[in-house]
Amino acid sequence: MSSSQKNLSDFSGKNINDVSNRKFGILVSEWNSEVTEALYSGAFETLVSHGVQRENIIRKDVPGSYELSIGAQWMAQEDEIDAVICLGCVIQGETKHFDFICSAVAHGLTDVSLKYNKPVVFGVLTPNTQQQALDRAGGKHGNKGDEAAITAIKMLGIA
Repeated sequence: MSSSQKNLSDFSGKNINDVSNRKFGILVSEWNSEVTEALYSGAFETLVSHGVQRENIIRKDVPGSYELSIGAQWMAQEDEIDAVICLGCVIQGETKHFDFICSAVAHGLTDVSLKYNKPVVFGVLTPNTQQQALDRAGGKHGNKGDEAAITAIKMLGIA
Protein backbone atom coordinates (compact mmCIF):
# COMPACT_ATOMS: atom_id res chain seq x y z
CA MET A 1 0.00 0.00 0.00
CA SER A 2 1.32 3.42 -0.84
CA SER A 3 0.95 6.35 1.45
CA SER A 4 2.88 9.40 2.48
CA GLN A 5 5.04 7.03 4.58
CA LYS A 6 5.67 4.35 1.90
CA ASN A 7 6.50 4.75 -1.77
CA LEU A 8 5.68 1.82 -4.08
CA SER A 9 9.03 2.14 -5.82
CA ASP A 10 11.08 1.93 -2.61
CA PHE A 11 12.08 -1.58 -1.66
CA SER A 12 14.71 -3.29 0.35
CA GLY A 13 17.57 -5.15 -1.29
CA LYS A 14 16.93 -8.20 0.87
CA ASN A 15 16.18 -11.47 -0.91
CA ILE A 16 17.06 -10.16 -4.37
CA ASN A 17 18.31 -13.28 -6.10
CA ASP A 18 19.80 -13.95 -9.53
CA VAL A 19 16.94 -13.96 -12.02
CA SER A 20 18.99 -13.56 -15.19
CA ASN A 21 17.78 -16.91 -16.54
CA ARG A 22 14.21 -16.71 -15.26
CA LYS A 23 11.24 -16.07 -17.52
CA PHE A 24 8.48 -13.68 -16.53
CA GLY A 25 5.02 -13.26 -17.99
CA ILE A 26 3.44 -9.83 -17.70
CA LEU A 27 -0.27 -9.42 -18.31
CA VAL A 28 -1.48 -5.88 -18.94
CA SER A 29 -5.11 -4.80 -18.84
CA GLU A 30 -6.07 -2.57 -21.77
CA TRP A 31 -8.70 -0.81 -19.63
CA ASN A 32 -7.33 2.43 -18.14
CA SER A 33 -4.37 2.11 -20.52
CA GLU A 34 -2.75 5.41 -19.50
CA VAL A 35 -2.27 3.87 -16.07
CA THR A 36 -1.57 0.26 -17.07
CA GLU A 37 1.06 1.23 -19.65
CA ALA A 38 2.89 3.17 -16.93
CA LEU A 39 2.63 0.13 -14.65
CA TYR A 40 4.06 -2.06 -17.40
CA SER A 41 6.97 0.31 -17.99
CA GLY A 42 7.78 0.21 -14.28
CA ALA A 43 7.61 -3.58 -14.09
CA PHE A 44 9.62 -4.12 -17.27
CA GLU A 45 12.38 -1.69 -16.34
CA THR A 46 12.60 -3.09 -12.80
CA LEU A 47 12.99 -6.64 -14.12
CA VAL A 48 15.67 -5.57 -16.61
CA SER A 49 17.53 -3.55 -13.98
CA HIS A 50 17.69 -6.70 -11.83
CA GLY A 51 19.25 -8.78 -14.60
CA VAL A 52 16.29 -10.30 -16.41
CA GLN A 53 17.01 -10.66 -20.11
CA ARG A 54 14.56 -8.68 -22.24
CA GLU A 55 13.72 -11.77 -24.29
CA ASN A 56 12.68 -13.51 -21.05
CA ILE A 57 9.89 -11.02 -20.44
CA ILE A 58 6.72 -12.07 -22.24
CA ARG A 59 3.92 -9.50 -22.47
CA LYS A 60 0.29 -10.32 -23.18
CA ASP A 61 -2.61 -7.86 -23.16
CA VAL A 62 -6.09 -8.62 -21.86
CA PRO A 63 -9.21 -6.45 -22.35
CA GLY A 64 -9.76 -5.60 -18.67
CA SER A 65 -8.71 -6.49 -15.15
CA TYR A 66 -11.39 -9.18 -14.89
CA GLU A 67 -9.63 -11.11 -17.66
CA LEU A 68 -6.32 -11.14 -15.79
CA SER A 69 -7.28 -14.39 -14.02
CA ILE A 70 -7.75 -16.50 -17.14
CA GLY A 71 -4.76 -14.82 -18.80
CA ALA A 72 -2.66 -15.65 -15.74
CA GLN A 73 -3.82 -19.25 -15.88
CA TRP A 74 -2.85 -19.56 -19.53
CA MET A 75 0.58 -18.10 -18.81
CA ALA A 76 1.16 -20.03 -15.58
CA GLN A 77 0.45 -23.36 -17.23
CA GLU A 78 3.46 -22.82 -19.51
CA ASP A 79 6.40 -24.66 -17.92
CA GLU A 80 8.96 -22.08 -19.05
CA ILE A 81 7.20 -19.20 -17.26
CA ASP A 82 8.58 -18.85 -13.74
CA ALA A 83 6.33 -16.01 -12.50
CA VAL A 84 3.36 -14.02 -13.78
CA ILE A 85 2.85 -10.34 -13.05
CA CYS A 86 -0.70 -9.05 -13.51
CA LEU A 87 -1.18 -5.31 -14.03
CA GLY A 88 -4.51 -3.54 -14.04
CA CYS A 89 -6.46 -0.60 -12.70
CA VAL A 90 -10.04 -0.59 -11.46
CA ILE A 91 -11.22 2.87 -10.44
CA GLN A 92 -14.08 3.18 -7.96
CA GLY A 93 -17.28 4.24 -9.68
CA GLU A 94 -20.84 4.93 -8.63
CA THR A 95 -21.94 1.27 -8.67
CA LYS A 96 -20.88 -1.97 -6.98
CA HIS A 97 -19.14 -3.09 -10.20
CA PHE A 98 -15.81 -2.08 -8.63
CA ASP A 99 -16.30 -4.41 -5.66
CA PHE A 100 -17.22 -7.41 -7.79
CA ILE A 101 -14.32 -6.97 -10.22
CA CYS A 102 -11.67 -6.38 -7.54
CA SER A 103 -12.81 -9.34 -5.47
CA ALA A 104 -13.00 -11.68 -8.48
CA VAL A 105 -9.53 -10.70 -9.68
CA ALA A 106 -7.93 -11.08 -6.24
CA HIS A 107 -9.48 -14.52 -5.72
CA GLY A 108 -8.80 -15.61 -9.29
CA LEU A 109 -5.12 -14.72 -9.19
CA THR A 110 -4.67 -16.40 -5.82
CA ASP A 111 -6.29 -19.56 -7.18
CA VAL A 112 -4.01 -19.59 -10.23
CA SER A 113 -0.91 -19.12 -8.09
CA LEU A 114 -1.85 -22.03 -5.86
CA LYS A 115 -2.93 -24.26 -8.76
CA TYR A 116 0.35 -23.87 -10.64
CA ASN A 117 2.61 -23.43 -7.60
CA LYS A 118 4.27 -20.31 -8.95
CA PRO A 119 4.12 -16.61 -8.16
CA VAL A 120 1.18 -14.79 -9.71
CA VAL A 121 1.53 -11.20 -8.57
CA PHE A 122 -1.42 -8.86 -7.99
CA GLY A 123 -0.29 -5.56 -9.51
CA VAL A 124 -3.79 -4.13 -9.77
CA LEU A 125 -4.52 -0.62 -8.57
CA THR A 126 -7.88 -0.08 -6.85
CA PRO A 127 -8.01 3.71 -6.39
CA ASN A 128 -10.95 6.00 -5.83
CA THR A 129 -9.96 8.42 -8.60
CA GLN A 130 -7.96 8.66 -11.81
CA GLN A 131 -5.49 10.98 -10.07
CA GLN A 132 -4.87 8.45 -7.30
CA ALA A 133 -4.17 5.87 -10.01
CA LEU A 134 -1.68 8.15 -11.77
CA ASP A 135 0.00 8.91 -8.43
CA ARG A 136 0.64 5.15 -8.07
CA ALA A 137 1.66 4.53 -11.68
CA GLY A 138 4.87 6.52 -11.65
CA GLY A 139 3.59 9.58 -9.81
CA LYS A 140 4.21 10.89 -6.33
CA HIS A 141 3.57 7.51 -4.68
CA GLY A 142 5.91 5.57 -6.97
CA ASN A 143 4.93 2.79 -9.35
CA LYS A 144 2.95 -0.33 -8.45
CA GLY A 145 4.59 -1.98 -11.47
CA ASP A 146 7.99 -1.65 -9.77
CA GLU A 147 6.58 -3.21 -6.62
CA ALA A 148 4.96 -6.06 -8.55
CA ALA A 149 8.22 -6.90 -10.35
CA ILE A 150 10.21 -6.90 -7.10
CA THR A 151 7.55 -9.10 -5.50
CA ALA A 152 7.90 -11.64 -8.33
CA ILE A 153 11.72 -11.61 -8.03
CA LYS A 154 11.60 -12.04 -4.26
CA MET A 155 9.05 -14.84 -4.43
CA LEU A 156 11.26 -16.78 -6.85
CA GLY A 157 14.02 -16.56 -4.23
CA ILE A 158 11.87 -18.31 -1.63
CA ALA A 159 11.12 -21.51 -3.52
